[in-house]
Amino acid sequence: MSSKSKEFILIQRASIWTLYFFSGFILYSKKGILPSMLISFSRIIYPLSVFWLQIRIKKRTNFLPIDSKMTTSQLWFNLLPVIASLLTLIFSLTNSFLYILGKLINS
Repeated sequence: MSSKSKEFILIQRASIWTLYFFSGFILYSKKGILPSMLISFSRIIYPLSVFWLQIRIKKRTNFLPIDSKMTTSQLWFNLLPVIASLLTLIFSLTNSFLYILGKLINS
């Protein structure tokens, strides 16, 4: 792998993490724009999703390690963190986007 592609991957990951941490900062420090139930869910799951993503990236495994030999409980054990993390990602980014949009419109 060339150094340019490694640098691009590094810049891409750093920008994604920066955006995700910025949305978490807005999620915890500012009043939420989304309904309170979604904000509460996101505030609970956000730290877990960061740790879950770090573990998956460090192990370099699939995000959905599913095969046909799994039991139902194993399947849910693998699916629930993915679903919760994706929902948290969507809710936190939407909340930060609406917060920034609200600040731009009101200023």
